[in-house]
Amino acid sequence: MATIHGRFVPILLVFVWCFANNIVRSQRKTDGEDKKHGDFECPHSTGNGNYADPATCKRFYQCVDGFPYVNRCPSGLYFDDISKFCTFKNEARCGPIASTPAPVTEEPTDLATKCNHEKCTLPYCFCSKDGTLIPGGLDPEDTPQMIMLTFDGAVNLNNYDHYRKVLNNKHQNPNGCDIRGTFFVSHEYSNYHMIQELASEGHEVATETISLQTGLENKGYEEWVGEMVGMRDILKHLSNISKSDVVGMRAPFLKPGRNTQYKVLEEFGYIYDSSIGAPALPVPVWPYTLDYKIPHECKSGTCPTKSFPGVWEVPMNTHYVEDFEGGHCPYLDQCVLHNHDADEVFQWLQEDFLRYYDQNRAPYMMPFHTNWFSIKELEQGLHKFLSWTQTLSDVWFVTVTQALTWMTDPKPLSQIRNYEPWDCKKRDNLPPKPCKIPNKCALAFKRPEINITDTRYLETCNDCPRQYPWLDDASGSGIPGKDNYVPDNVRK
Repeated sequence: MATIHGRFVPILLVFVWCFANNIVRSQRKTDGEDKKHGDFECPHSTGNGNYADPATCKRFYQCVDGFPYVNRCPSGLYFDDISKFCTFKNEARCGPIASTPAPVTEEPTDLATKCNHEKCTLPYCFCSKDGTLIPGGLDPEDTPQMIMLTFDGAVNLNNYDHYRKVLNNKHQNPNGCDIRGTFFVSHEYSNYHMIQELASEGHEVATETISLQTGLENKGYEEWVGEMVGMRDILKHLSNISKSDVVGMRAPFLKPGRNTQYKVLEEFGYIYDSSIGAPALPVPVWPYTLDYKIPHECKSGTCPTKSFPGVWEVPMNTHYVEDFEGGHCPYLDQCVLHNHDADEVFQWLQEDFLRYYDQNRAPYMMPFHTNWFSIKELEQGLHKFLSWTQTLSDVWFVTVTQALTWMTDPKPLSQIRNYEPWDCKKRDNLPPKPCKIPNKCALAFKRPEINITDTRYLETCNDCPRQYPWLDDASGSGIPGKDNYVPDNVRK
């Protein structure tokens, strides 16, 4: 009997293994996985990281110590094998894509040189060899940990209530002021009554572009002027936000326009850009001026090569945790956290944040698209994180401009509670509060490249334009080519 049992156990184990394996194979077929995950081999030359699934753009492999873990992009997103994160279908470059040097698109003349500490001094210049040094030579324990909440794209009914839950007048800084965020606004589908409401409460409004067109990084000076300065003009016409209050910029899809975009920033009075992505570095990078060469790898391949003295770059540090669970990403909604519960999302954000807090206290930027707030667990995890930060007396939520103001004249923690630029009592420079009942405008709109007239809607406290504002006609006058912007440095 013992002999029969001894023979039966291996047969039973083989049967169970085969049965389980058939279930797994069947499930993989159900999910459209035609090839086994075991067939994928992590590249030995490049080590850990994210790699495209050869079978579908909706999946990718996360290699950790040579072993591949399969991951799926959030619903509606696809894996971009160049930028190595999940993004929208029209932006995703499906892989596997062979790694080749980026083509040279500009003459390498007047190249920026490496940081020179002796010549680069605050308040007009800041740099360090690798971008990790704290301004003013402060110790980490004496440095306020700044958090910058940033939101990209149109502001409208799809996201406004979600943003209000974050900026809810309940989360406050140690000085008693409500936390504030920065909005990089694009034009199409934006509600300008809502934007004015946010600006009037002290949130910063910066520009993305009017059209969010792809390929803008390869366009010329006039195109960048129209997109950037035109967007700033639309904010003035429809949200009553002064040009002098709109001083920041973010390029669409984090694809800076090489030297051309930064020439526009310099000539039209912008203070900073926040388009350049930094790789997954062990120590995060502080903002820096573009007097000198950028101190890290250019992820997009379209960063400026020349010197632009006094123009600040607020880099997009990559978000990740130690074992790369969830991947790595510049925008938080591009990391694969949709299969986590709220507590796991909170723990992921906490670990990512502590890399800053426990080291050099570089500003922790939290960039979002609307996508993040469409998944309940992600939104709940964010709120848990915000509540946890309220227990830390040295953490401050600031706008990008407030962070840069501190950097030009760094103050230790002992002086921050009475630091005037972060105070909320003065309202001198804020736009007026919006009207209670805005004008609801239904406007004719025809894209130049499509010979079809459509209708677009917007809300504003001002009179409705004659037609939908667009490139070369920021006021919506209906007169083609009406806009003619003159750089600040040539005005009389």
